[in-house]
Amino acid sequence: MEQDLEKIGVTRNESGYYIYDTRMVLKQEYDKYTSEDFEVWKILYERQMANLPGKATQEYLHGIQKVNFVADKIPVFDEVNEILKKATGWQVHVVPGLLPNKDFFELMRGGNFCATTWLRTMEQLNYLEEPDMFHDVFGHVPLLTNQALCDFLRNLSNIALKYIDSEAAIEAVARLYWYTVEFGLIQEEAGLRIYGAGILSSSGETDYSLQSDKPQRVPYDVKHIIDTPYIKDRFQEIYFVVDSFEQIYESITEIEQYIDALVESELKSA
Repeated sequence: MEQDLEKIGVTRNESGYYIYDTRMVLKQEYDKYTSEDFEVWKILYERQMANLPGKATQEYLHGIQKVNFVADKIPVFDEVNEILKKATGWQVHVVPGLLPNKDFFELMRGGNFCATTWLRTMEQLNYLEEPDMFHDVFGHVPLLTNQALCDFLRNLSNIALKYIDSEAAIEAVARLYWYTVEFGLIQEEAGLRIYGAGILSSSGETDYSLQSDKPQRVPYDVKHIIDTPYIKDRFQEIYFVVDSFEQIYESITEIEQYIDALVESELKSA
């Protein structure tokens, strides 16, 4: 795969980020999926769909119906994008993997959600260090039918790009993204539910996030999130609970104020 990418000018730097002109449109290449890819998708899809009712937010469960995901078919991005564009104006944008911050946020500001097209192997069903298509697509895409969440992502990207050269600002944005879009919980009338894609795509963390007595579950608080480093190599120690998707969208002004102050402090101490 790396060699094929190099032929079209895509390289990977020492930090693991893919470097290329992101205006270039990469394709899904659906005909290259193997029988193992289809089997991996089916196993992961069926496992999570048996587990998520009563645990995932209703918006996610409605969203997965809207985008027509099923066990026996790896999603076709072009078909999914037709649905998303009508629902929220967004689309899935093919990327080879992790992108530099500026490229990632510029794409997201334009309503492009970055997603890889490769799937983990059978040996990686339960753990994968780098996000694959199942995480990107199964975890994130159904909630791209929710306008408030999409508007939050677009506005968060604007803030990141405003301060793209500030290490403190980008770290704050990363923490906000992590504790909402990746690992957020939501309090619904029927009970506590999951909306973070990192949980929705993980069988182990689905149950842990809602049922374990080990992690803290605290109300959504912008300053608390910005002050909380995130964890990549194990289940989370703290989850932030929102009351609605509108709540995180409406917190954008507060987020910008906190990050403005962070950057000002960073400049003074430089």
